[in-house]
Amino acid sequence: MDVTVRLYEIETGKPIVVLNEEDMKDLGVHIGDRIRICKGEKCYVTAIIDATTSMVNEGEIGIFEEVKKSLDLNAGDVVGIQATSRPKSIEFIKKKLHGQHLHGHEITTIVEDIVENNLSDIELTALMVGAYINGYDMDETVALTQAIVETGDQIDFGEEVVDKHCIGGVAGNRTTMLVVPIIAAAGLTMPKTSSRAITSPAGTADTMEVLAKVEFKIDELKDIVNRVGACIVWGGSVNLAPADDKIIRVEYPLSIDPEGQVLASVMAKKKSVGSDYLVIDIPVGHGAKLDDMNEANSLARKFIELGNRLDIKTKCLVTDGSSPIGRGIGPALEARDVMMALDGRGPLDLVNKSIDLAAALLELSGKVRKGNGRALAEEILNSGKARDKMMEIIEAQGGDPKISPEDIPLGDKKYEITSGVTGRVRSIDSKRISKVARAAGAPKDHGAGIDLQVGVGDTVDKGGVLYTIYSSSENKLEDAIKLAHEAQPIRVGGVILEELV
Repeated sequence: MDVTVRLYEIETGKPIVVLNEEDMKDLGVHIGDRIRICKGEKCYVTAIIDATTSMVNEGEIGIFEEVKKSLDLNAGDVVGIQATSRPKSIEFIKKKLHGQHLHGHEITTIVEDIVENNLSDIELTALMVGAYINGYDMDETVALTQAIVETGDQIDFGEEVVDKHCIGGVAGNRTTMLVVPIIAAAGLTMPKTSSRAITSPAGTADTMEVLAKVEFKIDELKDIVNRVGACIVWGGSVNLAPADDKIIRVEYPLSIDPEGQVLASVMAKKKSVGSDYLVIDIPVGHGAKLDDMNEANSLARKFIELGNRLDIKTKCLVTDGSSPIGRGIGPALEARDVMMALDGRGPLDLVNKSIDLAAALLELSGKVRKGNGRALAEEILNSGKARDKMMEIIEAQGGDPKISPEDIPLGDKKYEITSGVTGRVRSIDSKRISKVARAAGAPKDHGAGIDLQVGVGDTVDKGGVLYTIYSSSENKLEDAIKLAHEAQPIRVGGVILEELV
């Protein structure tokens, strides 16, 4: 069937088209089916995700940006279309929905179709639901990890490459930005690709962006690491593990995170940059992603097994995730914490945890004998060597190497949340305090967030300041204040009781 092109300057993220319902009947296709579009000898397979009687007329095809660019189409062009079969991977997705084991080639086919945008969001969601309900065994997880690596770019940074990862869920916790300069100052290579925030007030990339650029092409990234031995960049700016990025986009609105997918997601990105040694931070506690120690230990064992099968020597640290780490929650406030810590005046919990993680990496890599890692990490931090290295990294990434904590701009609007009673701080809920920071505008507003004035165990007087909310928007500040009073993320005095219904 020949049809006339009608263009829509809209990026959909997938190769989709729109046909008139009458033309769909003539072709014998339905919503979600595939057609092959040909302009001369050049063809493109795409999914039909909608039908209409008004957006396009009979004899027309609605084309969006992705297909337009692929076939170099212009409005009014005549193209040929014909029905084609659905991707083979849909049958494999059905297998996972039925709880059956997927073989390596089946998983590879699925991942290739994900990367090539051959699966609709509904089909990809079905895969996530199947994985969430039925899980992946270790063989499937290894195959998934390898397929994610092989369908993206890979970077060779040489031998003895070290890395770290945190599974997240704890407000603040910007340890990466201390660990990287400590490790690099020790003479090891640490090309750290980090994420932006999805549900949190800041990711490492958001926080580093306060100090320097974080988006680079692969060649630029290699040049930075070759010059200074490390980087702290946004992983999404390079084509590492593109399948994982597409999967996360579908997982987010469903709030599901299959364990096998978590394992593969983390390890694929480490394998893509040639990591030889890896330390993983697994926080546990109320308000963190995990609140059960047995579950945390089980996850740690699986990370270690997967690492061994990928030739990445892996160590997991199960850490206290019951309250925020550091004072700042939000990009600029967390960056200020980091810079103060490098100056020797930062939050002690952030400093101590960063030293523990750096020590584990130093020992795991064989840089020092077991038991000597902490002493070396402390010496590098306290001597100013870590600060000097961080300034090298900042300059290499286009930032100001003379920046100080006081130079970091915060939101120009602020409000202090005070305690209604005198007593001891019993808990600070990471999830709730993070929601307040996001309500204030973080992470998009880099200067928005929370500046904690107390920690768990501190004594506060009635009327004493618990935390300060910063924002660049009066409306967002008001929203954050309202949420702060409703959520009460900090509990002072008394005994916390769960209401029985």
